[in-house]
Amino acid sequence: MKLNKHVSLAILAAGMMTFACGGGGNETQKSGESTTTAPVEQKQAPGEKNKDNPDFVKGLALVKENDCPSCHMVERKIVGPSYAEVAEKYEYNDENIEMLASHVIAGNVGVWGEIPMPAHPNLSKEDAEQMVKYVLLLK
Repeated sequence: MKLNKHVSLAILAAGMMTFACGGGGNETQKSGESTTTAPVEQKQAPGEKNKDNPDFVKGLALVKENDCPSCHMVERKIVGPSYAEVAEKYEYNDENIEMLASHVIAGNVGVWGEIPMPAHPNLSKEDAEQMVKYVLLLK
């Protein structure tokens, strides 16, 4: 019986220590402390803030109509860089829009590796610029 009494006391002591160290369920809050946690920041999809921008809408339509999706995706590299990578690398400005549009029309190699981007000579400068605007608005 003494062994059982010692075991019972040990269990009781362990339980009291657990409770005293914060493992006993309801914890009391010290005055002045807040129990609210910072809101979890949800990751916004690329371009979400620009989805109603006319340049974004027109450019997206042109990208879908052409062969762009066979080499590029919004957030994942396929053959060429993802649109999100391009948007991260280049600031949205007239100089970059013109330069990138010329790469789309004439083709290019070396900026994103050794796999060449094929030329798209039948694409108008205006359409290429509109597509580039869409890509850069993904930032």
